[in-house]
Amino acid sequence: MSPLLRKPFGTRGKVHEITPASAGWRHVGFSLYRLRPGEVAAEATAGREAILVMVEGKAALTAAGQDWGVLGERMSVFESTAPHCLYVPSGAEWRAVAETGCTIAVCSAPGRGGHPARRIGPDGITLAERGRGTNTRHVHNIAMEAEDYADSLLVTEVFTPAGHWSSYPSHRHDEDDFPRITYLEETYYHRLNPADGWAVQRVYTDDGSLDETMAVRDGDVVLVPRGHHPCGAPYGFEMYYLNVMAGPLRKWRFVPAPEVAWILKRDA
Repeated sequence: MSPLLRKPFGTRGKVHEITPASAGWRHVGFSLYRLRPGEVAAEATAGREAILVMVEGKAALTAAGQDWGVLGERMSVFESTAPHCLYVPSGAEWRAVAETGCTIAVCSAPGRGGHPARRIGPDGITLAERGRGTNTRHVHNIAMEAEDYADSLLVTEVFTPAGHWSSYPSHRHDEDDFPRITYLEETYYHRLNPADGWAVQRVYTDDGSLDETMAVRDGDVVLVPRGHHPCGAPYGFEMYYLNVMAGPLRKWRFVPAPEVAWILKRDA
């Protein structure tokens, strides 16, 4: 199995824990909790900031010394409604008590204490269409650079119809050369509908020094340390993914793969 493909290590409690050390990079962290009603998840952010995404279900949340009430609404990601999220700055603690069965993603990156704790969404998060033809998908921008919510984190959700490609045309963001391109590490948390489906993700560099093609199952995480990283959903399987990106600069600038650059020019 590819070292870039991470399977959940359980069915309840914390089922993913990807740290910069375990990923072999410097910035992005990603954890995932699957809780039964009444179960608790809690962490201290230390020197990192976090965005908690209520992927599914409802939980009562406290963070940074405040009671944020019950967050969450959708019971399945494939309802495609906007998520309830919570930004937690560095040097703070958070605690979630599940009101229903729930899935909570913890997206993290280095923090500088530059932003206060705050709710993000569902108000203000709209489902935007991207691409054309069988490259069409729909995006929830939770905290991209236009939303000044975080020090380092960039977070977005993408819904890809069955039979479509996503994160395509293939592109990379693995050099620190702004404004041409920015260096951003990235994780993909994948879900499939139906849940016994599968999808494909490729991670590759122009010189072929990295070239991994992975069969992705419901609940898997893919690491993108560098290179291009398209993914595709076969006919019959709808695909969702939650992206977490971070790097030295909170900007998303990418360069297309040479073989598909003409597509971007055509669609511009």
